[in-house]
Amino acid sequence: MLYYFFQYLDSQFNVPGTGVFQFITFRAAAAFILSLLISAIYGKRIISFLRRQQVGETIRDLGLEGQQQKSGTPTMGGIIIILATLIPAILLAKLDNIYVILLLVTTLWMGFIGFLDDYIKVFKKNKEGLKGKFKVLGQIGLGLFVGSMLYFNDNITIKEKLPISQQVGDENGKRIVFGDAHKSTKTTLPFLKNNELDYAEAFRFLGDGFEKYGWIIFIFVTVFIVTGISNGANLTDGIDGLAAGTSAIIVVTLAVFAWVSGNIIFADYLDVMYIPNSGEMTVFILAFAGALIGFLWYNTYPAQVFMGDTGSLTIGGIIAVIAIAVRKELLLPVLAGIFVIENLSVILQVSWFKYTRKKFGEGRRIFKMSPLHHHYQKLNYHESKIVVRFWIVGILLAVFSIVTLKLR
Repeated sequence: MLYYFFQYLDSQFNVPGTGVFQFITFRAAAAFILSLLISAIYGKRIISFLRRQQVGETIRDLGLEGQQQKSGTPTMGGIIIILATLIPAILLAKLDNIYVILLLVTTLWMGFIGFLDDYIKVFKKNKEGLKGKFKVLGQIGLGLFVGSMLYFNDNITIKEKLPISQQVGDENGKRIVFGDAHKSTKTTLPFLKNNELDYAEAFRFLGDGFEKYGWIIFIFVTVFIVTGISNGANLTDGIDGLAAGTSAIIVVTLAVFAWVSGNIIFADYLDVMYIPNSGEMTVFILAFAGALIGFLWYNTYPAQVFMGDTGSLTIGGIIAVIAIAVRKELLLPVLAGIFVIENLSVILQVSWFKYTRKKFGEGRRIFKMSPLHHHYQKLNYHESKIVVRFWIVGILLAVFSIVTLKLR
């Protein structure tokens, strides 16, 4: 909204300073600061409101040290993250940008699913919350919507780099590096020199015209990633500050990818896929990052508020959609490695337990407890130490992910 207001002032009245709102970097920085202030300042009021409404977390006794002391801590704190993200994004981003629209829809969609789950747990006193099948249906629904929009919407295109022999100059002598904008099911394949993978190649056996079926694989991958990453974020939200801090690291890294992919100069220099108009996502992403960091003010040990599924499902959904939009979804096993490991630890634990119970008559465990962070708690590591070490691993994974821009 402010973008259009200052654009009007600049174009009609040439008011000094208003032109700075044309720059993505300025609006992204402003969005980060504003979201950080909103979550840090107004977060305390929201926590007080939740406490007055007796929106307290019910803690199951898992035999973990200090666990029961957290009982009654306000939950549904994801509302803080959502509000602190949406307000700066709506004020400072271009609201007619399809990528921003997708992220706004994702935030509200996953926020609503998470809110329903928390509401049932807190107010209906049903510890199970929203049934798993309804959560999954909601995640699949979002994946179908996002995948369809990313493929079928005419405003979502990519530009591929032309061979050197075809990079001629225009009438002004400026070198033309990228070809015409077109729709594509291509994505980035990390670590390889020719680092583009076309999902449509899965249908090459159909012969001529196989490209028109590429959207089937593209949408399937989108659904899989949205579901997997949102569940991974949900499982990571188990101890104070772990999910918010880990997510902030991932989100800042994705901001780098979004800005580079949407900037034709850096896309050329780094030899990455150029995605027109995707740079505008940087404003939303940094607003999201600021909200997460501001939330950490109250969520670090000992937590004054938990994000609940309202926050964790939203976080995972947003991260997944950003990665898919900038065609870096195949890098998520590295960048969101913490989420992936947390997910795998649960899958392995449950699968091994069922297998050994069937084969030996009693279930056996790989970890002392899953998800993985609870395993370390069982080993008597203090949760603050676990969280900081997970953050350090997350930073290393983020740095490695950024390095893949040139590591081929």
